Formats: sequence, structure tokens, C-alpha cells
Amino acid sequence: MQHSRKRPSSPDLVPNPLIKKRNLTWSIDSPSSHPHDIPHRPNASSSISTASIPSGRPTAGTTAEIESGAVEIPDHLARFSSTLSSHLRPTSAGVPRLSIPSYSHLYQSCQGSPRGAHFVVHQHDHPVAGPHYDLRLQINETSSVSWAIMYGLPGDANSSRQSRNATETRIHCLWAICTQNHLVETASPETGSLLIWDTGTYSILPRASKHAPTRDPSSPPASHQSQSASESPSPSQTAQSLLHAAFQDRKIRLRLHGAKLPDPYVINLRLTKSEDAAGRSRGLRRRAAGTARKRRGRTTRVQPQERETSSSSSSSSGEADGDDGHGLDNEEPIDKPQTEATDDPSLREQQDAQVRLTNAYPGASNTIGSIHQRRWYLSLDRRACGFTEKRRRGRSSLWEPPPIEESPSTSEQGPLRLSFPFYVRGPQFEQSVVTGRRGEDVLRDEGVTTFIPRKGWMPVMK
Repeated sequence: MQHSRKRPSSPDLVPNPLIKKRNLTWSIDSPSSHPHDIPHRPNASSSISTASIPSGRPTAGTTAEIESGAVEIPDHLARFSSTLSSHLRPTSAGVPRLSIPSYSHLYQSCQGSPRGAHFVVHQHDHPVAGPHYDLRLQINETSSVSWAIMYGLPGDANSSRQSRNATETRIHCLWAICTQNHLVETASPETGSLLIWDTGTYSILPRASKHAPTRDPSSPPASHQSQSASESPSPSQTAQSLLHAAFQDRKIRLRLHGAKLPDPYVINLRLTKSEDAAGRSRGLRRRAAGTARKRRGRTTRVQPQERETSSSSSSSSGEADGDDGHGLDNEEPIDKPQTEATDDPSLREQQDAQVRLTNAYPGASNTIGSIHQRRWYLSLDRRACGFTEKRRRGRSSLWEPPPIEESPSTSEQGPLRLSFPFYVRGPQFEQSVVTGRRGEDVLRDEGVTTFIPRKGWMPVMK
């Protein structure tokens, strides 16, 4: 009986099938200098050895490290103005843009001012939670309240999906030496791309009274000047104080004076009593559970400090359940900014616990009583935007936009402004109002090549 001989090994076979082929090209080199002495080259080739880059941390001095607080710089405005100026993209004739000088002047006019009323809408393409849009409103000299809106701001008065879920996130910083600020456009493999979709100032409008006389549909719409005069607050009231009062009443009528949005553009933010009670209850339970674990001597899992996302997304709701979203109306604000990152697990755990306790990032002050992961409802105020309702027998009403001549654009570069209806189409199409970049452009400029976007996000187009 002839014994069969074993077939010789093929040179094409992988010696260890548990190791991916692309990982077999890794190499470990002895560093000739300290890792922090290696200069950062944003446009460097991706062929650089993976072992030479610290795991889980961006290269020193990148916008991602500055945004997260791992690197401290003295002047955020100068740094980001210079960075964004070097990454400007040409856009078509009809795309709204905000110049770098106007971008800088806007921040300087609101910086450290009790009368500042700055807003920003960030487009955040997160690898886990997916694309969403963060609306942030200035609440004091250093801080802003934030909502995550999964599908962006509404722009169609006749859409079948008028409402949006707007989920409270952490209190963010505006500028100075704080982290998580309004100035930034950045990207990293762990957090995705972040760009400024629109920015400007906001004003709080009085709530429409139920007892006010109804408006005659046949009468012409009021001019913007007369409408603004009738709805403008008294000089003694600031936008911050009006926002604080409306926030406590859980009903905010908000007008955004941006560089991209139509003018006027008014939305309503509403928090129901049931959602308010549920949000507070969740925060109390998480705080009690965290205290019990600490007393038993257990250590909690250290969460990376990153931008919270909307809980309206099914994938992000699981992440939200692990955060302590408790906020107190009379809590002490955090006045000490984060000056340096630490790798000490116990100290990082204390910092994360303080963020969860106050619902504010280091350097920000939760003076408005924001509670993490409370779900508000956002809708377009169609009448305040100039629409008139046309009733149709047996069918839903049709909202007609104001005439073109009664909606002049006040953009500094001419009539470069969105008009109704408009639709937020996502990172592949939406551009930064400052640089004209899309999400993929920000990733490329920051040298990010390993970002994997989440699939399945669809814009609201009807």
C-alpha cells in the first residue's frame, strides 16, 4: 500500500490564517528620537509605518488634538483662521460663503460679552452615530447649549416630515483656551469629520399668544422691518437672558441670522413635560448608580471625551445609556479650563465624572440648567418665515412662500443665500460656509485615511 505524501506548502498561503494580509506588512522600528519630536505633515503619504504613530491619538498639533484639549494653544481664533484660510475651496456662483475676516469679526464681537448671541451649526459625520447636525447657542461669555439634530434644519414648509428630534448634548465652549469650541473644523478616524455648516447670531422671539387676533389671509404679509420692530425685545433684555427664560419654559422661538440660511429663518424648539421628567429621572438614576459603584470600590469605564450625538439614531442610543446626563439648575459652574491632557486613568475618570455631573465640558459653565440627552422637538415656524397658508377643500393646506422681492438677501457678498425650499443632503453634498469644503475634503486635509463612515443615513427630501 503506497502512502500518500503531504503536499508541499504553497508560497502563496498565509502562514497564520488568523492574521490579515495587510497586517503582515507592519514593522517595528527603533525610534531615533522622542515621538513628540517628529514633525507633523498633514499631507504626508499614508505609507508611513503604522507603528511610528501613537495608537488612538492624533499627531501632535493637529486640529483634532486642539479640539479635544490634548494640546493647548494661546489663541484659538488666530490658529483656526490661519488653518481655514489655507484650506479654502472654490465654490459655484450660487453657494453661500462667509469670508475669513467676517468669520473672525463675528467671534470677536461676541467673545466674552454678556450680550453675545453667537450660534453655529456643525455638520458632524460620526463613524458610529452617523451624520448629524449640532446646533449651538451662546448662553454666557464662555459657553453654549447644544442640540444634536439627526437630519439637519428643516427647509420645506410643505414637507411631510416637519418635526425633527433635537437631543440635548453637553455644554460646549465658545473659544479662548477652552475645548470643544465653535471655531473648529477638524477630522480624525475616531470622531469623523466636523465642519461649519452655518454660523451667525441668533435672537429670541416672543411666543405667539393664543388670544391674539387671527391674521386675515387676504392681507399682504408684513414687511421684515415691521415684523422685526414688533418682535424686538426691550434694550435691557439680552439674547442670553431671553434664551435662559425660554429654556426654563421649555418653549424657544428662535430666529437664526446666518450666512447660509434664508432670511428670515425662524424655528420652534419645544420640550414636553413627559420628556423633561424622563430626562431628569434618567439622570438621577445614572448618578445614583455611579455613586453606588464608587462606594463599592469599582472603577467605571473611562469614556473618551467626544461630541455627543443624537439619541434619535438607533445606534447612538446605546452609547447614550452609558452617560450620566444629570444637570442641576443651581449647580456651580466650571470656571477652570482644561489645560492639558492626562493619561492617568484615575484623574481622567474624575474629569469624566465631573463632565457627567455638570453636563459641561472643561472650561464651560452650565448656567442654563441643560440636562444630557433630553429630547426636544424642532419645527419650522412657517408664518414667521413669511409663508402664507392656502386652505384647500378636502386636502391639506398649502404653504406659499413670500414673493421674491419681499425676501431680500443681506449677505455681504450679494444674494448668496439659501431660499425656500432647501434640503440638507448630508456630508457628500453639504459644504462648509467658511471654507467650501465637504466632509471628505476635511478628512483629506487632516490626513485621515482610515475613517469608515456609517451607512444608511438618508436625507429628508419630501
